[in-house]
Amino acid sequence: MLYRLRRHPLPINAFFTHSLVLTYAYPAKTLQQLLPPGLIVDTYGDYGFVAIAMVQTRRLHPAFLPAALGVDFFLTGYRVFTRFASKPSLRGLRILRSDTDRLLMALGGNLLTHYAYVHCQAAMVADGDQLHVSVSSPGGVADLDVVAHLSSRPAPLPAGSPFANLEDARRFAGPLPYTFDYEPETNSIVMIKATRSRWEPQPIAVVVRKATFLEHPPFSEAPAILANAFHVAGVPYRWERGVVERLPEAA
Repeated sequence: MLYRLRRHPLPINAFFTHSLVLTYAYPAKTLQQLLPPGLIVDTYGDYGFVAIAMVQTRRLHPAFLPAALGVDFFLTGYRVFTRFASKPSLRGLRILRSDTDRLLMALGGNLLTHYAYVHCQAAMVADGDQLHVSVSSPGGVADLDVVAHLSSRPAPLPAGSPFANLEDARRFAGPLPYTFDYEPETNSIVMIKATRSRWEPQPIAVVVRKATFLEHPPFSEAPAILANAFHVAGVPYRWERGVVERLPEAA
């Protein structure tokens, strides 16, 4: 019954020093194949979206423990913007992979969630008005080299973005109200609700030198279109306990 442990059983608090999110547009049908039963791609026109979230996190801890006992770490998350098929008003993220520079986070995360943690070497360095992120992953599967120009905010949308304006783009800036997991043992969706304060992401200019996760199928089947880039700093964040909802047997 170990699968029950992976339902995000504890409410978790943390503090985001920096959160940099890049969102890429792909044909919706390309992304649908990555989703489990019960979830559909959240679309804008004919596009679906994959976000690369790079987060410097401090004092992550179970909500019932003091913050002083929390863990500091860096996290990269690859997520598809989705909706709950039977309740399409519920928007959320389906996590494909997570990379962290703390082995403890990788082990604990894989014990308590379906977030597919991998231990990596990483750094997020603020230097003046630049924020440099580098990730070296096992086998080079999810390496990153990104420079964000913080002084550029508010920056215009990247060239070729499918969004009509920044307001539309902000709806796909992440995070969303829910993270969705799939539990095959019970054919259920596990919903983890997130809450945050002081969440005012700013559009910024970025230079993406490397993002190898997007070089593999199915992403390599279509051009990667950088749709938006947002940065936010100094954010208290909380994840609630997971809630399980059984899917119809037909799913």
